[in-house]
Amino acid sequence: MQPNTPPNSPIELSMPKKLWIPYLILLGITLGAGLCAGVFAAPVIFHADDLLGGGVLTHYQEGLIMTQIFLKMNWLVNIACVLVLVAEGYHFLRFYRDQITFYSAFVTVWTGFMFTLYYTPQIVEFQQRGESILDNELFQKTHLISEWDFKIFVVALAILLGRYLYRKIV
Repeated sequence: MQPNTPPNSPIELSMPKKLWIPYLILLGITLGAGLCAGVFAAPVIFHADDLLGGGVLTHYQEGLIMTQIFLKMNWLVNIACVLVLVAEGYHFLRFYRDQITFYSAFVTVWTGFMFTLYYTPQIVEFQQRGESILDNELFQKTHLISEWDFKIFVVALAILLGRYLYRKIV
């Protein structure tokens, strides 16, 4: 193939394999961590009374535990978002453009950074006010929106990873 001719597949010449494979692995790890936090950890933590009997943890304490899980996971989300920005910026500048990939990458980065840089610090700040914050309407709305933001992040990341795997396989 001559250097100036466009590739047959948008992915064919996008990145060297030694960068491509770790990028896809990181997307998969981040997706797995997000699913584990949302699908496995949250339901177990917030239903601890069912497992351990009543009165072990308050809802506030369960929230503190869940926050610590997300604080530890946020570094992974931030790294993934930065690498998505770099990789997709590279693809965009090299004219390896695909609408599904572009929009899913945009939503992934937007919701990922919103969750880690806006919602998580805001919830931590609310939690520092003590258990009475659970009755605060602003806290409840912020928490609900952060949950939806994280769900959208996971779905967009799954679409991004799935699109790359689909395009590479087909």
